[in-house]
Amino acid sequence: MPNFSLSDTVFEQAAQAYPTPFHLYDEGGIRRTARALNQAFAWNPAYREYFAVKATPNPYLLEILKAQGCGVDCASLTELMLARAVGFQGEQIMFSSNETPAEEFRLARELGAIVNLDDITHIDFLRENGGIPRRICLRYNPGGDVTIANRVMGRPGEAKFGMTREQIFESVKRLSALGAREFGLHAFLVSNTTDPAYYPSMARMLMELALDIHRQLGAKVFMVNLSGGIGIPYRPQDTPVDIAQVGRGVEEQYRALIAGTPLHPMRVVTELGRYMTGPVGCLVATAIHRKDTHKHY
Repeated sequence: MPNFSLSDTVFEQAAQAYPTPFHLYDEGGIRRTARALNQAFAWNPAYREYFAVKATPNPYLLEILKAQGCGVDCASLTELMLARAVGFQGEQIMFSSNETPAEEFRLARELGAIVNLDDITHIDFLRENGGIPRRICLRYNPGGDVTIANRVMGRPGEAKFGMTREQIFESVKRLSALGAREFGLHAFLVSNTTDPAYYPSMARMLMELALDIHRQLGAKVFMVNLSGGIGIPYRPQDTPVDIAQVGRGVEEQYRALIAGTPLHPMRVVTELGRYMTGPVGCLVATAIHRKDTHKHY
């Protein structure tokens, strides 16, 4: 449900000026959401929200988010081109893809994006198409179920995305031999949850993996990417997630696991999509027929 209200006159005037259907967004609401998210993770100086472009691939909205300090999460050639057109560059861009043509890797490397590899077989493909960067990210899939408070929230073991723990370690070894020097870890395990325990739980999983990689391989893990998954209320009775509580939960995990270790300071980032724009957007359409039977349609 949109968390802003407008009079019927506004929609009627808009529908007269622009052909329906179209989406109407509250710019102020997008900015407030971005500011609240940045504040929730302000304890991590290098924090950045990489907005999931696939959620709302609109250059005007991307410009608004760019002005709020956000980067972009791209998953296709078109999204990379859109990011470039809006002015994103370098590590303002995350590129995550699992079925990746050569030209997409080449453009991501040309833009200086942080490449997030989904599959161990992509290492050689990237080496041949763009080259191995000094900083690179790896997508982790722990398998099994995601359980929080005795409740199953997701089943990554059934998903095609990401690498096993053994493949992550092997990838770090191979990439190090090819010139990579710093590594990021990424995971996306649950979709559209408003449980504030999700991000802290995933942060703990990724931070423990980062420590194991450092201890066993001596590799530097510079970033954990919590990806997306935080949802929005779709019904009036639904309660929105408390993003400040989420940020505090992740901070607790960071202080317990990373602070005081050689991996500190480590960057924590997110890739939220619908959370950023969904609650402040409306689909405006014109009804062309009406029907009254047992209900009004």
